Amino acid sequence: MLWIRLPTALLFLLLLLHFPGQNGGENEQSTDIISVWEGDSISITCSMQDSENEVGTYLTTSIQPVNVVYVSEQNTSYLLPALANRTKYSKEGRNLRITLHNVQESDSNIYLCTKFIKSKGHHKKLNGKTTIVVVKAKTTGVVEQSPLYVNPQQGQSISITCALKSSHEDEGIYLLKTHIQPERVLHVSSQNDSTIFPAFANRLEYSKQEKKIVITLHNLQKNDSDIYVCAVVVKNSSFLSVNRSGTMMLIKEVEDTHCSHNSWGFYGLIIVVALLFSVLVCCTLYRIDMKKYFQKRNPNTVYEDMSYSSRRNTLVTVNTYSVDS
Repeated sequence: MLWIRLPTALLFLLLLLHFPGQNGGENEQSTDIISVWEGDSISITCSMQDSENEVGTYLTTSIQPVNVVYVSEQNTSYLLPALANRTKYSKEGRNLRITLHNVQESDSNIYLCTKFIKSKGHHKKLNGKTTIVVVKAKTTGVVEQSPLYVNPQQGQSISITCALKSSHEDEGIYLLKTHIQPERVLHVSSQNDSTIFPAFANRLEYSKQEKKIVITLHNLQKNDSDIYVCAVVVKNSSFLSVNRSGTMMLIKEVEDTHCSHNSWGFYGLIIVVALLFSVLVCCTLYRIDMKKYFQKRNPNTVYEDMSYSSRRNTLVTVNTYSVDS
């Protein structure tokens, strides 16, 4: 689900954060990303593969964890009072669909679907899908990011700067990529511990000074095109703070020099052949015209000579006859 409000309507990067699975033996499934503007609506669907002996399903938040919705197998339910007038849910087979209306910036969070089942007389917790919700405020937030747009060639490097406004402190800064291929790029904690995710392994460097981090991405490839967003867990905040614009990156393909040289050679050969053909045609036409010209001139020359000779012979004969007489 994605609402795009940039004039270019090309890409929007939202948010993908790394939150380790709780209880090591439990199942953790895929991550969805939803990015909306304040006032829009979102829907989150919780489903589980293993649903035998089901007790109930929770939708919880990961930042300052709270239960947003709980629906039991007997259809009893609980809604977080702060969201009760904006939250609706419905059961669709094995799925629980939760809709949140008129979303606010404070609804930005990581939502986790959790199901409890009965197993050998105990309740077993199964973690399901994670949904990261980013609500973009219409006013400037606490996270600053630059540049707004970059257009490097394949193989080049770019730097993205994320900064937190002076009156706030962070508990972690994230650089995230989504829309085309949602991926986590980097997480740096307030203690400067970092995690570089596989998409940019061996291609990322960063430096952090106080409330600013500069991230450099190297050897960029075509599939790196996306919008990159800085997101911050602000100290004592119950939600994510995200830069509403991000950095749009579009990678230009490098022209294949070998193919280019081959193409120019091919085109040059065609031009030479065309010129030679033109010269051949011109020569052929010239020869044909000259032949026709001489064919027209030769009979006239012979006729004139013969006419002259005839007149001369006639005169000689007459003169000779006259002398004899």
